[in-house]
Amino acid sequence: MFVGCFDDEFAMESNAFFDDIKSGRFILVISTILLRELDRAPEHVQRVLVDLPAESIEIVEYADEIRLLRDAYLEAGVVGSQAKSDAEHVAYASVAEADFVVSWNFKHIVHFDRISGYQAVNMLNGYRTINIYSPRDVVDL
Repeated sequence: MFVGCFDDEFAMESNAFFDDIKSGRFILVISTILLRELDRAPEHVQRVLVDLPAESIEIVEYADEIRLLRDAYLEAGVVGSQAKSDAEHVAYASVAEADFVVSWNFKHIVHFDRISGYQAVNMLNGYRTINIYSPRDVVDL
């Protein structure tokens, strides 16, 4: 999402999504894994988060419940072990009861087979289904 702000193909929708957050349309629920990923990103990418109003951000701390759900995604074959961190992003959102996940990751997150897999595992483990979208699906241009 954050890198998308600087990519020719994804910049318009990514920036519109973050503008929607700034305007109060969405609350950004972020995980500690995302914060670790951003720590390794260039400063201009980190600045996207820094420039958001504090009241528009909710940080979800890591818990064993997240690990268990992530591992359930892996065991069910929703994604392979190479996509462990992607599964963890979805687990964070599911455990936090976020309304939806927004991502440009069309291989391991925003993919019709993956979405139905994440939803099925959530239901089997007592979580509500999680909606997963690309920024194009949630912004008005």
